[in-house]
Amino acid sequence: MDQLFGNLKGFFKTDFTVIDNNVFRLHYKATVCVLIAFSILVTGRQYIGDPIDCISKDAVPMNLLDTFCWIHTTFSLTDAWHKKVGVQVPYPGVDKYTPGEKRVYHAYYQWVCFVLFLQAVLFYVPRYFWKAVEGGRIKNLILGLNNPILPEEAKENSRKLLVEYLSINLNN
Repeated sequence: MDQLFGNLKGFFKTDFTVIDNNVFRLHYKATVCVLIAFSILVTGRQYIGDPIDCISKDAVPMNLLDTFCWIHTTFSLTDAWHKKVGVQVPYPGVDKYTPGEKRVYHAYYQWVCFVLFLQAVLFYVPRYFWKAVEGGRIKNLILGLNNPILPEEAKENSRKLLVEYLSINLNN
């Protein structure tokens, strides 16, 4: 458990050399964590728990009916949406079907957990590319500027070189 939180602590740690802004950090850290958490939550409910409960009055086994409803689409009746629940209908949209009545089909999305995980990956990919392209240049540029034992004139020379480099490469 301690190792899990240690890994999470490392994920949320900010580097001393900052190469992005707060909004970008929010995208690749907070959004990725939220999407992965929801992906795990949906996966647990979908594949470990009971994702759907279909109503049946026949002698059809409930697990068979639930599996059928999960794989195929089900429908609700538009006329039954506005009837009084508990008196006229057992649930909004659920009523006896007569041929020709308008139906609304509902598909159950088995792929939601995978889509959430894919979105998390896609939110992190720009960070990965940015770090690959940047290659530690900013860290190397400011290497001597934050050293407390470096003499002030050496820091000033490094600062001048850094300003010169940045002004030359401003629009590149």
